[in-house]
Amino acid sequence: MDVYLLPLMWMGLGLAVLMLGGDLLVRGASALAILIGVTPLVIGLTVVAFGTSAPELAVTVGACFAGETDLAIGNVVGSSIFNVLCILGVAALVRPLAIDAQLIRLDVPLMIASSVLLLAMGWDGSISRVDGGILFAMLLGYVGWSVYQGRRESARVRQELEQHALETLPRHRSNAALQGALILAGLGLLALGSHWLVGASVTLAESLGVSELLIGLTIVAVGTSLPEAAASVMAAARGQREIAVGNAVGSNIFNVLAVLGISALIAPGGIAVSEAALRFDIPVMIVVCMLCLPIFFTGGAITRREGALFVGYYLAYTTYLVLVAIQSGYARLFGQSMLLVVFPLTLIGVLIGVFKALWRSRGTAASGSKSSSQDES
Repeated sequence: MDVYLLPLMWMGLGLAVLMLGGDLLVRGASALAILIGVTPLVIGLTVVAFGTSAPELAVTVGACFAGETDLAIGNVVGSSIFNVLCILGVAALVRPLAIDAQLIRLDVPLMIASSVLLLAMGWDGSISRVDGGILFAMLLGYVGWSVYQGRRESARVRQELEQHALETLPRHRSNAALQGALILAGLGLLALGSHWLVGASVTLAESLGVSELLIGLTIVAVGTSLPEAAASVMAAARGQREIAVGNAVGSNIFNVLAVLGISALIAPGGIAVSEAALRFDIPVMIVVCMLCLPIFFTGGAITRREGALFVGYYLAYTTYLVLVAIQSGYARLFGQSMLLVVFPLTLIGVLIGVFKALWRSRGTAASGSKSSSQDES
């Protein structure tokens, strides 16, 4: 038991330092974003998403330099699955989440496209430095576009943001230099926490006799996603639903474009991608991301029922990983049940919802056209 206790203690300490560093980074970056006058959705998609994804970046870079690439891939893929199924699910259970039109038009399709691109790039067994450069270039384009769109908001929205800054930011938080110091302190703590967490995770995997990919997909992924979870759930509870959804979606985009992109650029030889990740975990991430688009589209919101569905899927996914890890005879049966029964039923339900939404929009458009014709006559 003692052989497991010490790594778990170091993992807990590393996670605590990561969360503290992420909190300082988010506080400083969010204050600066409000001061320059960008919208809450843009703050959620960029500043908060990047800040809360900083633990994933720190852990993935550290794992790559330590040669633990399975841990790096598992962390990114597991965090992305956790962000959608668990974080959005729990946040929707707290309060149904409204979906901004920009998410449906740009951000969710980009999240899906980046996940598919990850599978395509890793198909040859690695994410090369060239691949990392492409991902990072896409990140710069995405951030630039989001900020540009946010700055184009109406004068009324900018005035509200400025007033919000005056009302919510204490005097000491309006100091840009202080916010820069908070950001630097947060980055330093993230580096320290990631070093402890990666080392302890590898030791624990060796002690338990399980793969580093499994540790990355579960313990490390959930641990480094705790900042996203806290940010989204608290935002939902306070009624800031745009930030709650934007944070989760934006974090997934940053996980692939920034975390893997930067890691592949600076890691010697790029990032190796295991066959297990290509065969199962990355496809699951793609399916989970694709599940968002029709659900977002059908009602313009994530309802409590859909939130419960998301959480249920995450529990099922984690159960399957554990059954495979312990080589249970039920793993095959459980996986087949999910693949042949649960997923098809969910797909049918989503398609029915999409059809109903299209039918309603068609009826509304026809009614509006008819009213216009009557008014003209």
